[in-house]
Amino acid sequence: MKEMYYDAAIIGGGVIGCAIARELARYDMKICVAEREEDVCSGTTKANSAIVHAGYDASPGSLKAKFNLEGNRMMEGLSKELDFPFIKNGSLVLCLDEEDMPNLQALLEKGVNNGVEGLTILSGDEVRAIEPNVTDQVVGALYAPTGGIVCPFGLNIALAENACDNGVEFFLNTEILGIEKTTEGFDLKTPDSIIHAKFVINAAGVYADQFHNMVSEKTLTIIPRKGDYLLLDKQAGAHVSHTIFQLPGKMGKGVLVTRTVHGNLLIGPSATDVESKEDVRTTADELTEITKKAAYVVKDIPFRKVITSFSGLRAHEVGGDFVIGEVLDAPGFFDAAGIESPGLTSAPAIGVYVAELVAKKADAKKREDFNGVRKGIVHPEKLTIEERGALIKEDPRYGTIICRCEGVSEGEIVDSITRTLGAVSMDGVKRRVRAGMGRCQAGFCGPKTIEILARETNRAPEDICKNRPGSNMLKKEEKGAANDRA
Repeated sequence: MKEMYYDAAIIGGGVIGCAIARELARYDMKICVAEREEDVCSGTTKANSAIVHAGYDASPGSLKAKFNLEGNRMMEGLSKELDFPFIKNGSLVLCLDEEDMPNLQALLEKGVNNGVEGLTILSGDEVRAIEPNVTDQVVGALYAPTGGIVCPFGLNIALAENACDNGVEFFLNTEILGIEKTTEGFDLKTPDSIIHAKFVINAAGVYADQFHNMVSEKTLTIIPRKGDYLLLDKQAGAHVSHTIFQLPGKMGKGVLVTRTVHGNLLIGPSATDVESKEDVRTTADELTEITKKAAYVVKDIPFRKVITSFSGLRAHEVGGDFVIGEVLDAPGFFDAAGIESPGLTSAPAIGVYVAELVAKKADAKKREDFNGVRKGIVHPEKLTIEERGALIKEDPRYGTIICRCEGVSEGEIVDSITRTLGAVSMDGVKRRVRAGMGRCQAGFCGPKTIEILARETNRAPEDICKNRPGSNMLKKEEKGAANDRA
């Protein structure tokens, strides 16, 4: 059994774990991240609303309110530093009944108490002037100019790459089976190794309660809350320009309708508590529910342009707030648990906070050689004609389009595979450069992407998986099968 020694070990390679890893990399510590899947961004982070919340919804004084506001304020600068897509498009909370206008005012006051800037209430006519496709029943809306949208894959992967470039080691396909407290810290047991760590950071999403409960008598309970989504083609992306929410009222809480940073239209989520922490099935009933709720607030949504549906799990802790900090009866073990919405927005701020807690406990000093800048993958379609011509002249692979729907070149796919923490699966490529994310959902580009992955990772095509090991895209033909068919 292999034994490895670290100052700090982070469980979970989602946006929270990678935000903490990147901030911890600022300190003179030996750090690792253990992720059970084949890639980072494979759990809750890969399937959410991609919203940067303004911060008016969380209860004043809660950790959600604190980190939402701080994370929102960090996001634009971080997007420039780490080169990932972010747009401050603003959000609208629609009120459809005059009787509910006091509730809209209360939401504004909550946001002001939380420190959210620029909040204002618009009349129905003012809302329709900037969003002509909202329902005629709108009587008012809370406008939050600091709301935004982000690419959750881009954020998570950028944090991970930058952490790795600054010395953090990532162990993928590495499931933590058990944790034991030792005199020196903790032993994390995997199928083939033991990770000895002085400090452990638990950022395991829907599984965070299980790891917490391995070391603490004060148990946590996390309920997986499933949300289904519909993604529409880019032809529908301009149907709204802001993120549209509905004020909870007679028709319930409603769902959001938003553009995405890549130009699609996103609708959802539903909210269904499930027993299994692996239940990411979409259901006809839930998709019908979000379709009806979306149509109630936004007119003429072109649902025939839906290109895919998906679902994700939110880590809902029964206490209702984030659980962040050192566990009292397990010194050296730090939780970042129960991170549901607005977790994506809060991630950068949670990363700073937890890293500072751990560094202070470890008495670690800041490094002078930390490099917080990361350059993302070059996308030729965003270049000028002259710049694109020069790039293709330097590397002709950027002139070969593999994914027609998204305009993704072979050069981009190769970069997604060969760069820091490069993709090893089809989903890994898709999340980095969007090959297979378009209207045909990899019907055209899939075979060629498999070929490129096999070539660049020195594997046989039949060994290429959709995501985790065992999800092979191709089936290897048994010897003699072809002769039998003949």
